[in-house]
Amino acid sequence: MKVSSNEAMIMALPKGRILDEVMPIIRAAGIIPEPDFDNPKSRKLTFDTNNPLLKIIRVRSFDVATFVAFGAAHLGVAGNDVLLEFDYPEIYAPLDLDIGHCHLSVAELESLSIGDDPSRWSHVRVATKYPNLTRKHFAKRGVQAECIKLNGAMELAPSLGLCQRIVDLVSTGATLKANGLVEVEKIIDITSRFIINRTAFKTRNSEISAILQNISVRSDLT
Repeated sequence: MKVSSNEAMIMALPKGRILDEVMPIIRAAGIIPEPDFDNPKSRKLTFDTNNPLLKIIRVRSFDVATFVAFGAAHLGVAGNDVLLEFDYPEIYAPLDLDIGHCHLSVAELESLSIGDDPSRWSHVRVATKYPNLTRKHFAKRGVQAECIKLNGAMELAPSLGLCQRIVDLVSTGATLKANGLVEVEKIIDITSRFIINRTAFKTRNSEISAILQNISVRSDLT
């Protein structure tokens, strides 16, 4: 963990849809990245900002929490799905940004769902990017969950016989419908949170608190 106040802090932001939603809040809080940040052809992953003591890195949404937990980044934005999956004690998540709304659900082929009763399950095999969160959810119901870890294309698993069910994020449900799947059980609602490395919060408290305050105010206005 970088602790010198003379070194730039690192803010980890997720690629993709959440980045589009969070950047108006970041900019409104007075954090302006260098022009190359908005260049779709740029291969850079680290960007300067108008604050010489703050840089932005752009990484996969699933990796933001890991960068922050292990001190490679001091701050970040991550969905509570990722936070619950990894459950890093090193992460402090003081602010719900009220963006990135979706939910985590169990889905299965529509043909299977006819007459299926989730309350009668005793064992399920599911494909998911969230094995820890999935096991915990089913364990609370007394259901044994066999999780097959996939990082994408979850919707293919039931139709190709890999498993009967999946656990994945659902926003509009269009992808499920296009692949003949339906939701049968919602696990948790998801939003994105502003996260902080706990050690950094102690060693750079005044700097981080100022950023947190500005982002908190701006997120309330969006």
